[in-house]
Amino acid sequence: MPKVSAAITLLILAFAVFSDTDLHAQEPAPKSQEVSEVDGQPVLIKHLPDYENFQAGAVFGTDKRELDKAIGGKSVLTALEFPAGTEFVTAQYPQGRLLIIEYTNPQSSIEADGKILQHIASAPSPGLVYRRIGNYNAFVFDAPDEAAANELLGQIKYQKTVQWLGEDPYILKRLERYMVTQSRDIMISTVLVIVGGLVASILAGIAVGFIFFRFRDHKRATRTAYSDAGGLTRLNLDGLSE
Repeated sequence: MPKVSAAITLLILAFAVFSDTDLHAQEPAPKSQEVSEVDGQPVLIKHLPDYENFQAGAVFGTDKRELDKAIGGKSVLTALEFPAGTEFVTAQYPQGRLLIIEYTNPQSSIEADGKILQHIASAPSPGLVYRRIGNYNAFVFDAPDEAAANELLGQIKYQKTVQWLGEDPYILKRLERYMVTQSRDIMISTVLVIVGGLVASILAGIAVGFIFFRFRDHKRATRTAYSDAGGLTRLNLDGLSE
């Protein structure tokens, strides 16, 4: 009986090990909400700069744990949340490790942007370059050259647009923003025109006055001296008599 029990125990342990291995082997790959119709790859991966040459080493994920596994030890990422639908892709470039996080809506991206900027301001990290591009929150870690890292971020293009099937719920806000912007521009243009007109009028008045003075001075210098004193002694009060 002890031998039978030991054999059964060994079989159970072996089955558990193989089952766990099989489950990990069959663990589904992260699924993107938007995939390419050509090759089935997530569209986010194709937004990497020089995608053809760096896609092989790219890591795509939809979970915070996957992000921590792909890029560990980055304190700026600890404050970020991953609501449903959030995706990321990371790849190693000569300029540093690039990370792009895409949120499903601008509000989540803006909220993450505020947390990131607050963290960078309170705890600056050498070699970290960050920029928000559309709904992308893009990072370059361990960048040896900040200018090169910014150039790499400049190659990222957010090419998605939002189209409402019905009435746009944000149209009033956009109209309000448009009116405020237009009013501001009109006020600034009006002030600039008025100030420019006053400056131009003053300069023109000075120029005309100077020309008129020089003309009268030249004309006075060419006049013949005249006196009505009749040969008598006369005080030269007007400066015209010799």
